[in-house]
Amino acid sequence: MEITYIGHSGFLVELERHVLLFDYFQGEIPEVSRRDFSGKDFSERGFQEKQWLVFASHRHQDHFRPEVFKLAETHPRLQYVFSADIWRSRIPEERLAQTVRLKAGEHWQNEDGDIQVETLRSTDEGVAFLVQTEGEVIYHAGDLNNWYWELESEDWNRKMDENYRKFIEPLRGREINAAFVVLDPRQGDAYALGMDYFLELARAKKVYPMHCWEEYSIIERWKKEHPDNPYRESVVNIDKR
Repeated sequence: MEITYIGHSGFLVELERHVLLFDYFQGEIPEVSRRDFSGKDFSERGFQEKQWLVFASHRHQDHFRPEVFKLAETHPRLQYVFSADIWRSRIPEERLAQTVRLKAGEHWQNEDGDIQVETLRSTDEGVAFLVQTEGEVIYHAGDLNNWYWELESEDWNRKMDENYRKFIEPLRGREINAAFVVLDPRQGDAYALGMDYFLELARAKKVYPMHCWEEYSIIERWKKEHPDNPYRESVVNIDKR
């Protein structure tokens, strides 16, 4: 598995037979080799290209851009997996057959049955994704986070905390290979509430902070403030696109 950070909450995950693109907003989508990880040409494996799955967790413009529909022009094996809050009218008519729209708490698999997707309810818009394929488990939080804001009331922030813990509960004890989790500097001293609880709840081998608004120093801040966190080494340092 190879992971490329594209920008903001956008990541590209390349596997042996699949390419997963999450929440593309801006930045350059890397080219994917026509050879598998062993160096063999795809034709030797009986297929011409890896299957692409393009995910969008919700309709906010920093998570979903219509430009992703251009990918279908150059990638014939492509499936769009969107949150149901992305309006049908925003999907080109010619791409509707390639698009599935999921609500929170739904399960979906592709026709071949080699990709399973589970959705979690977000504390903002849309959903979070839990994807299983090729023996890997990949989690993308979208905007599922403990959004504590100083200007909100105490009741509002308490309810947010309750909802976050409830909505993320399906991840308790889950073994996850790669997790993309919100770490947002706009939250001030409460910036790590969501990620800290996620680290306690799930069992993630690698955690990629996202939604940092390119203030990557927030990752180093977290590491300095959590020197004894047992999951500290699982948090990946990101300092540029």
